[in-house]
Amino acid sequence: MNLIGHFVDGKRVGGTANRRGDVFDPATGRRTGEVELAGAADVAVAVRAAERAARTWRNASLARRTAVLFAVRELVNSRRDQLAEVITAEHGKVLADAAGEVQRGLEVIEYACGIPSALRGGFSENVSTDVDSYSLRQPLGVVAVISPFNFPVMVPLWFVPVAVAAGNAVVLKPSEKDPSAALLLAEWFAEAGLPDGVLNVVNGDAEAVDALLEHPAVSAVSFVGSTPVARHVHQRGTAAGKRVQALGGAKNHMVVLPDADLDLAADAAVNAGFGSAGERCMAISALVAVEPVADGLVARIAQRMAGLRTGDGRRGCDMGPLVTAAHAAKVRSYVAAGVRAGAMPVIDGREVAPDGDPDGFWLGPTLFDRVTPEMSVYTDEIFGPVLSVLRVGSYADAVALVNASPYGNGTAIFTNDGGAARRFQYEVEVGMVGINVPIPVPMAYFSFGGWKSSLFGDLHAHGADGVAFFTRGKVVTSRWPDPRNGGVNLGFPTQT
Repeated sequence: MNLIGHFVDGKRVGGTANRRGDVFDPATGRRTGEVELAGAADVAVAVRAAERAARTWRNASLARRTAVLFAVRELVNSRRDQLAEVITAEHGKVLADAAGEVQRGLEVIEYACGIPSALRGGFSENVSTDVDSYSLRQPLGVVAVISPFNFPVMVPLWFVPVAVAAGNAVVLKPSEKDPSAALLLAEWFAEAGLPDGVLNVVNGDAEAVDALLEHPAVSAVSFVGSTPVARHVHQRGTAAGKRVQALGGAKNHMVVLPDADLDLAADAAVNAGFGSAGERCMAISALVAVEPVADGLVARIAQRMAGLRTGDGRRGCDMGPLVTAAHAAKVRSYVAAGVRAGAMPVIDGREVAPDGDPDGFWLGPTLFDRVTPEMSVYTDEIFGPVLSVLRVGSYADAVALVNASPYGNGTAIFTNDGGAARRFQYEVEVGMVGINVPIPVPMAYFSFGGWKSSLFGDLHAHGADGVAFFTRGKVVTSRWPDPRNGGVNLGFPTQT
């Protein structure tokens, strides 16, 4: 049995907490390893290593930091297939989807390679007589990254490259459900020349999370996960005086107007609803059909779903299993609740015949029609392959429905009317908007994050917000003595 430990101070190490969790292959249901679950003492060891490393890494030149990141980029790019296989083995998503996850993480590494430009300050000469002012940004020190199971590579890479490029040392706590990819990344960062202790990985559960939130040497915390946990992380972290960005859950809507291309919209709904088995914070889970398009749209979606193959992600299937047996059972319970509440099950994923081991954690793509806003399949973040269709009478009704949601992560509109699209992007209360784009995940040089209960904190992930989050601003006002001037003046300094 594979025992998965931690990565601290440049090497793999064991823990001291004497607690372990099981790691499964979701496509077979078989236990493939055990992961050590860190306690407060293990977290403290990793933080101490990061503290030591941060004192010297912050003084590394921008040229050296950039060289390391370029080397990381080349290693990850050349080994992307290996990384994708590790993702599929522990998370279950199909290999093509895992490869896409690696690619999106690479984009952030590439953005971080441009850190010299991102950290460039401003300078104003002669703000007062013989006085100059300039601004600069400096690293925080030790920062923590807490990432979820659904993107074991992409989400850590949203934060780690930017934090390291800015001169910080990082303690990463990945999900205990699929921990191996994070350890592999840490080894590759070290191979690329990152000094020991600048990137550390501690595996664990809530005990490790709370230890990071309470440790006085941790200056900032980046988190991605469910809204209840994101709220906890933000409240506890800020109470301890830390800077926190906590990205929470979502209920993403896709609005289809009567003038939309229904074939394009149906393709998008299937791709965005069932990719990664719906285990995406940017998945489309609520399709808002503005009448009279619902019947035609539902028929097109069902036709496409009939051709999807659910099974082992290593067999060329379209959709893989859910991450754990417990999560699969939870999502199945939502399907049952939708049927009881009166939603129309157009396709019931509980009846799927998977191309895979019968003990895998299976649920096929599920489509509900005639869902109403009070049903749990609409109100709750299911985080599975369940797409709910809600029928509304007008554009105004659609916008009102989206804006009434407590979440504000991503949304999309499908239309051929430029005026309607422009109005929608202005009126909708959501952080990321797609126009005929179902999953509007920004490129790395923009920032990722939602509104309302989808984000706790002020700054989003990567891009300019990411650089700002992992640095502190400083303004220097300087005047150098001029031998031609002198004397004492006790008056309050004024601008002249």
